[in-house]
Amino acid sequence: MDFIFDTHAHYNDKAFNEDRTDLLGSFTESGILGLINCGTDIEESKKSIILSEEFDFIYSAVGFHPEEISKANENYLSEIERLASHKKCVAIGEIGLDYYWTKDNKEEQKRIFTEQILLAKKLKLPVIIHSRDAHNDTLEILKKYKPQGVLHCFSGSVEIMKEIVKLGMYIGLGGAVTFKNARVPLEVAENVPLDRLLLETDCPYMSPVPYRGKRNQSTYISFIAEKIAEARNLSKEEILAAANENAFRLFNISSKSNS
Repeated sequence: MDFIFDTHAHYNDKAFNEDRTDLLGSFTESGILGLINCGTDIEESKKSIILSEEFDFIYSAVGFHPEEISKANENYLSEIERLASHKKCVAIGEIGLDYYWTKDNKEEQKRIFTEQILLAKKLKLPVIIHSRDAHNDTLEILKKYKPQGVLHCFSGSVEIMKEIVKLGMYIGLGGAVTFKNARVPLEVAENVPLDRLLLETDCPYMSPVPYRGKRNQSTYISFIAEKIAEARNLSKEEILAAANENAFRLFNISSKSNS
């Protein structure tokens, strides 16, 4: 059995509405040591906390995704802070910048991103960062404020990865490393320091081969670890063990309570 910590999931997504409880209930028998369910706005953050209350191995992250910032009213930050006080909340996320879908609100995105980073620093919590087509602005903000955390579903170059790691942050890799033409993600997987690697699904999205195009789930991290292990000439077990240890360390979770 493979032992897995999924550092980025969205089990509150409607894709799991029909079998969510049964699927999550099966995970303790499937080697899932833990998973972090990430919020994208206030309501989804609340759902993440509810899931973390229902299952011992689930932890929550709360925050505003850049695609959802139109929902952020003038009191949004105090609400995020209130939710973050929950004992199972281990990060502020998913936060960041996304210039792929929307380019006309860059300044607003940067403001909301920065405010949530500062909140995370105040609360001494790591951040879970989404960055799409926005690597330069993301890196500039991270260099300025120096939070602890992870660049999730990392899609940048090896050079940008090295800049992120210099800041003491982690790199989250998922199903993309298994895709047929995944040259850059594999180069990152080969070169990221082993003590800065995290594994994730971003489920229900980004399923690895051989499940690409189907609903993703935490057990599929085995395929991601296997691909990274091949690229690094290591065993799958070595990759999983390193990534799990990194997850417990970054999110300040005791591995003893999850083994």
